[in-house]
Amino acid sequence: MDNLNHLLEGFAHVVTPMNLLLALIGVTIGTAVGVLPGIGPAMTVALLLPVTYGMEPTQAFIVFAGIFYGGMYGGSTTSILLNTPGESSSVVTAIEGNKMAKAGRAAQALATAAIGSFVAGTIGTLLLVLVAPLVVDFAVGLGAPDYFAIMLLSFIAVTAVLGSSRVRGFASLVVGLVIGIVGIDSVSGQQRLTFGVPQLADGIDVVVVAVGIFAVGEALWVAAHLRRQSAGVVPVGVPWMGREDWKRSWKPWLRGTAFGFPFGAMPAGGAEIPTFLSYATERKLTKYPEQFGKGAIEGVAGPEAANNASAAGTLVPMLAIGLPTNATAAVMLAAFQSYGIQPGPLLFERESGLVWALIASLFIGNLLLLLLNLPLAPVWARLLRIPRSYLYAGIVFFASMGAYAVNAQPLDLFLLLTLGLIGFGMRRFGLPVLPLIVGVILGPRAELQGRRSLQLSGGELSGLLGGPVSYVIYTVIVLVLVWPLLRRYVVRPLIKRQA
Repeated sequence: MDNLNHLLEGFAHVVTPMNLLLALIGVTIGTAVGVLPGIGPAMTVALLLPVTYGMEPTQAFIVFAGIFYGGMYGGSTTSILLNTPGESSSVVTAIEGNKMAKAGRAAQALATAAIGSFVAGTIGTLLLVLVAPLVVDFAVGLGAPDYFAIMLLSFIAVTAVLGSSRVRGFASLVVGLVIGIVGIDSVSGQQRLTFGVPQLADGIDVVVVAVGIFAVGEALWVAAHLRRQSAGVVPVGVPWMGREDWKRSWKPWLRGTAFGFPFGAMPAGGAEIPTFLSYATERKLTKYPEQFGKGAIEGVAGPEAANNASAAGTLVPMLAIGLPTNATAAVMLAAFQSYGIQPGPLLFERESGLVWALIASLFIGNLLLLLLNLPLAPVWARLLRIPRSYLYAGIVFFASMGAYAVNAQPLDLFLLLTLGLIGFGMRRFGLPVLPLIVGVILGPRAELQGRRSLQLSGGELSGLLGGPVSYVIYTVIVLVLVWPLLRRYVVRPLIKRQA
């Protein structure tokens, strides 16, 4: 009941003419930028971080809520009309969605994606209201060793699960940790990796890192590989669904939501696994198996719902523990830190009004997203005709303006270019971006909690072992690290013997 009262108070903050306008601006910008090829939700939020400078925190996060869900939805439009997923979580949507578009059913594909996003986003946000306070109650009892173990698990998860190899994931994490330690050591007061540059004493701003790695790095990479002319877009009218489409879509929406939310809340769970699971489940349960691979509407409805439900799930550990589980959540965490707000167990107590206004704005933004995207889908389709040379030149320009606005220092522009080249190089050699961002954000916090644990134990390594929580987490870490060896030398030989 307390959560419901807090949520109603959050709605009271959001439902004002100015805040509703900001929510509408957020979903419009988020969708418009998210629709453009090669630009996913993480890059959308990173690129638009500086736009909210000068706003009070509540208004800024109302805008971010709209950008967050709008950018997530925009990727489905690109996947369906262009067969070009904006990010990996939209790959599955493209399998059936683009086939539907080529068969003249682009309107139905866009409609089931939009309504599925709304259903999954609404249910996922309701689960966020119910689950997040429980996670906070759990997190309040954790000590420094437990937090260090949780962050170590996050490091291991993002390096072991993402990317084409663990070595590349670990290399990306190391780069992030190095960037994260630039500045003055909070314990000893010594400068680290500043190279005598006074402006680096406060460290490299997370906003500059996020914009450089995501926006500039992605812009350089895509601009270097895509042709200069605009893409050929499948024509589309106003999205609509017939009775049969509704009948075939509502169950996949619910099943996709059930897959997406738990995976979103897991470290490195992401949206890729639940979208593939949703697609496989719908293919198995469908009454029309002959349509899969040729444009089955269930293959769009389920994965798109799973994608958006996972987005709501990522906010649970991000708000309750301060733990980002995907790239978008990591950039959102950077947004909190830019306002001097630290997500974690005390966030719901210290910034209660802000948190519940943010959650309420997710509901509002989700509804506005549905009302906006159904009639305006043809407009978003026209955005896809922007020539690539203009598109990525604009991205680099606005990224530079935003980075300079952070501290008004020319040095930030050099850092932005350097980080953009690092991001370009990471994409060239297949290094995942998320471990770097997680390393930048969580690295200093993990160092703080680890050193605090060692100080409390007089320097004994046993101080890193806290209560039962840390034991469980270290067990999970060992299993994650050892599992490839077990699978290769134990599981596979057993399967071969049984076969």
